[in-house]
Amino acid sequence: MLTRRIIPCLDCKDGRVVKGVQFQGLRDAGDPVELARSYEQQGADELVILDVSATPEGRRTAHHTVEAVRAVLSIPLTVGGGVRTVDDARALLEAGADKVSVNTAAVTSPELIDELAARFGVQCTVLALDAARPSDGRGPDFEVVIRSGKERTGRDAGAWAREAVRRGAGEILLTSWDRDGTRSGYDLEILRSVCAAVNVPVIASGGADHAGHMVEAFAVGVDAVLAASIFHDGDTTVAALKHELAAVGVPVRIESTEQNP
Repeated sequence: MLTRRIIPCLDCKDGRVVKGVQFQGLRDAGDPVELARSYEQQGADELVILDVSATPEGRRTAHHTVEAVRAVLSIPLTVGGGVRTVDDARALLEAGADKVSVNTAAVTSPELIDELAARFGVQCTVLALDAARPSDGRGPDFEVVIRSGKERTGRDAGAWAREAVRRGAGEILLTSWDRDGTRSGYDLEILRSVCAAVNVPVIASGGADHAGHMVEAFAVGVDAVLAASIFHDGDTTVAALKHELAAVGVPVRIESTEQNP
């Protein structure tokens, strides 16, 4: 049985890790290099860096942050934020990313996914899909939102995930916009819907507070869970979560070098 992955996320702005609710009320959460090193020592399976201000500010991801993190990191690294072209993606891969995630630019120019998959392979191409429940009760059950949640598209999340996979996305990083930063649990209905729509790994994001939430997400079919606040705030560690998950039968990678809970 494939092991399930635990992935800390570093939302970065101006070279610092930040955290808020739906990218609002951002507070400083630490140095990305120090946190990356700590999370790998705790047993993180992968790491995600998202430059949360790159798209709103119309710029590329800060490459120096990626280079600095890669210098202390040996586990797989996914980087996103502000990726609009093949050249943007190439620069991140050259800076040390193993995979590149695209969000807003993929929605506005879907052919970008084809181009990235053709140039770098599906294993490097991640669709970051932010989904929200409709605010007015109309439209799709789960609507794609872009530009850091500022714009609703009217597109169905499951249909967009299927199209992205057909175009070459090898993984889906699925964030419930309504749950982001709330620590109220993953939106299991959104996860179930997208997992049923695609045949590639799905990473659950948005709302994690404890191991029980992760167990629920794995039960509906995700391959990995992403979390930020619970790690940044020091409420738990990757190692502690893995031991809790293993105790209830979730297959996770636990090595003797990992920090004990």
